Amino acid sequence: MTSDGDGDGKGDSGPCWERRLRQKDLTAVADVRAALRELLARWGAPGRADTARLLASELVTNALVHTDGGAVVTVTLDGGDAAEAKGRLRVEVRDFVARHPTLHRAGSDDPESVTAGAATSGRGLLLVHSLADAWGVRAHAVGKSVWFELEAQES
Repeated sequence: MTSDGDGDGKGDSGPCWERRLRQKDLTAVADVRAALRELLARWGAPGRADTARLLASELVTNALVHTDGGAVVTVTLDGGDAAEAKGRLRVEVRDFVARHPTLHRAGSDDPESVTAGAATSGRGLLLVHSLADAWGVRAHAVGKSVWFELEAQES
């Protein structure tokens, strides 16, 4: 994976794990969590791998629920597979719809924004925004990628 200005790109060594997900296959969310559990077994400070699994679940769910063409999940650790207990994790979920997601902030004037207890959806990107060290959306010729990064040690 090459750096495209989204995140610092330091030490990117290529995907540690990549998987194509079928359209509307929500069972893939649990599969992605399980794969991350195994990959990140010795990575990061206590709770960081849990945060990574939560945020990845949100991005995968969004891609499968709000698009029609499946998705591709790519997970990269700088330092490669040997990046135990340290390094930066990047999770990228690519779908094939150009429409960018919207971050609904609590308390905004948007009637569809997330408010405490009022919405049953729309909290995923708010979690990513709140918990990731960096995140963003990158356009592709066809579709987009939504990504987040976490350092192994909490900042």
